[in-house]
Order: sequence, then structure tokens, then C-alpha cells
Amino acid sequence: MTTIIEGIAERIGDISYSDLPREAVHWAKAAILDTVGVTLAGAAEPCTQILARVLSAGADRSEGECLIFGTDRRAAPLDAALINGTAAHALDFDDVGNSMGGHPSAPIVPALFALGEIFDSTGREFIAAYVAGFETEARIGRGVNLHHYEKGWHPTATLGVFGAAAACCHLMGLDRAKTAQALAIAASLSSGVKANFGTMTKPLHVGHAARNGLFAAQLAREGFTANDAALEHKQGFLRVFNGVGTFDADAILADWGRPYDIVSPGIGIKTHPCCGSTHPAVDAMLALRAEHSIVPDKVARIESWTHPRRLAHTDRPDPQTGLDAKFSVQYCLARALLGGRIVLEDFEGEAFRDPTARALMRRIHAAPFPATPEGDGEPLGAELRITFDDGGTVAKRVERALGRGTGNPLPEEKLHAKFANCAGRVLAAAHVERLQQALSRLDEVGSLRDLVAAMAPTASR
Repeated sequence: MTTIIEGIAERIGDISYSDLPREAVHWAKAAILDTVGVTLAGAAEPCTQILARVLSAGADRSEGECLIFGTDRRAAPLDAALINGTAAHALDFDDVGNSMGGHPSAPIVPALFALGEIFDSTGREFIAAYVAGFETEARIGRGVNLHHYEKGWHPTATLGVFGAAAACCHLMGLDRAKTAQALAIAASLSSGVKANFGTMTKPLHVGHAARNGLFAAQLAREGFTANDAALEHKQGFLRVFNGVGTFDADAILADWGRPYDIVSPGIGIKTHPCCGSTHPAVDAMLALRAEHSIVPDKVARIESWTHPRRLAHTDRPDPQTGLDAKFSVQYCLARALLGGRIVLEDFEGEAFRDPTARALMRRIHAAPFPATPEGDGEPLGAELRITFDDGGTVAKRVERALGRGTGNPLPEEKLHAKFANCAGRVLAAAHVERLQQALSRLDEVGSLRDLVAAMAPTASR
């Protein structure tokens, strides 16, 4: 009898660039561009810097085969995947996906770039491998969510490790048997709990997922063994991580690639550098601010409603760090009203202690919408009501934040502006533009090594 992992491995092997729908290629390139941008910006974050020091990455530039993004240092492939994977999620500005219940690209892209440097892969090979990884983690997500998410696992890591392993197997051209072994190994390397949200350990989850996915693929390539039934076994991933009766194993293989998950429901590219669960409320605030020219000093009370699943980790009225503030709907709403936008600087240093923002936060009250049946789909909306000193009110409901899914895409000019802002933190402006153009034409790139070299500051000079 064919196991679930064997079924996944067979489907991974059937993916080729030439057979990908145009929409899948389009969204893959957009996601990869976005991930490179936020990884470059995340390279200077304290969590990335600490990790690099502990690993002693690049003490000698001649050591290591793979670039640490945004630096001139190099490291061994597994260390590069770990550091760059952590940087990709350090700002919580990377893309999101509904099926996975997390951030689909951050675990995959850093692992693929490390491997792509070793093999000097082409852009088309990279894109096909990325789609294979995305589909794998999304389909497993369809089988385990939303119980998996609500139980406290961090799906970006626990499922992302399968996506990274699948993508690396595809890029290396492993056969179905070895791909299955890699996925089975990945089942024992899966980890990450939501208790660590709002700390440096959350992006570390993602770095480990990238590293462990690459590690699993490399081990399988050399003949390392694992149990192909590691998902459905009575002591396997599905029962241990979820529990009996809380998953749908059939959903993992059903309708694979029809359409590809990256096409529908698709990715969500973030417009704000904070937790995606705050974005609908932030969008509602920005819309109200634009429509009514709101004066913050005249606001008596702000009420915010989001789904209980999203409020569980965003109801933080007194954030204690910049990372914590990224998960505070109160802080994010205050910043949106005060500044008319949310920027990376709002979470740097002691910005979260800003007295004006803190004073406004005391008037912001977050509450849950009543729970909706799971059959209604993943709830992505929010509603705000602002009451003024004179008793007047204005209200706004947003069903889905801008950029959340291919049905409500981030306009291309906003995607490119985001990339320029992020990459511009470590690269010169003219070089940022050249890199953006190269990534936008990834399907024409003949050498990943040349592309990765352009992500180092020395290339900018």
C-alpha cells in the first residue's frame, strides 16, 4: 500500500517548469522577490546577528560555499540556510498562506538559495523546486489545520520543514524513493511552538525549518533511511502533532496541483511589517483615517474586532519589546492612526515605548468576533469603530487585507517599493534596482551563483 509520503514524493517528481501554469510562475517569482527583500532587511536584525556569531559564520571569507544575505560573509550550506532562514522571518514581513496557516516562502527560499549556489542551478529549476515545496507544505497544511495551528504548533516551521525538504529534493533531482526518505526524515525534524511568538525564537523556528529541510534532503541523497509511513503511523506525525480525529489525511493528496495552492487560494504579500493577523484592522484604520481626517486627540475610544483565532496572539495591550509590538493589535492600530502607515522603524529600538502611541493604546480595546463555522473558510476580516469626544462614531469593516491572496493582490508598484525599502537597508539604490529586475526575470537567469553574488554589499559597490 502506498503511504502518504510516497504519494507526495510521486507528485513532487511530476512537477516540471515547462508544465507549470503561467499564474504559478508569476506568483512564484513575486514571492521569491519579496522573500529576498525581507531577508536582506532581516540580515541586520539582532536575532540574525546573534545566530551568526554563535555559529561563527564567515570568520574567514574563504570558508563556506554559500552567501549570508546582506553581508560579504560565507558559510557552509546548512549554516547559511539557518542564518538566512532566520533573517527571512526576523521582521515578520514575509508572505503568508492560508492553507499552511503560516509563512510559506521563508522556510523554502533560503534553503533553495544555499543549494542553488552549490549546484549553480538555473532560475527555472529554482522556480519549479519552489512550487514543489510550496505545494507540499500547503497540502499537508490542508490535512492538519486548523487544529494544528490552534493546538499551539507554529506551522511555518512544523510544516515548512516539509516544504524545504521537498524543494531541495526537486532541485537536486532526487528520485521518488529518496524524496520519500527525505520527507520522512523531515517528520522527525519538525518543531516550533507558538508560545515563543513575539521573541527571537520565532524566526529561529523558520531558520531551523530551512536548515532541516535541506539537511533531510542531503541525508536522503546519501542513502540515509527513515519510515515512509512517518505521517500516518500510529506514532507518526499526524497522530502525535494533531491527535486522532483532528486531521484529514485524504486532503493531503486530493486535487494536488489542481490548481496549485500558490495560485488559489494563493500567497499573501504583506504591506505592513507586523503580524498578518493585525493587517485587516490596520487596513480599516488607514481607510478611516483617509476618509475622515481623524484627529487622534479627539478620539475617545477605539474598538477592534477580529476572529478569536487571530486575537489569541495579537491582544497585547502592553508590549514589552519591539518584537512583542509586532503582535500587538493595539500598538499597530495606534501607529497606523498616528502616522498614516506602519514602517519598520516603528518596531526598532525603543519606538514601542513612544508616549504618544502608548497614550492612544489605552483607548484601544480589542475583542473577538463570535466564532464562525469552519466551513465558512478561514476568517481574515476585522472591524473597527471609533468614538469621538463629542459622541460621534465612524466604523469600517475589512474582509481581507490588501495583498492577502491572489484575489486581492498587492499592486506590482507596491511590491517593488517594498523590495526597494527592504533591500535598500544593505545595498546601494542603483544596485537594488538591478537586483529587483533580475529577480523579476528569474525564469531567464542562467546562474544562481551570479544572482546570489549580487546580494552582497560589495557587489553594490
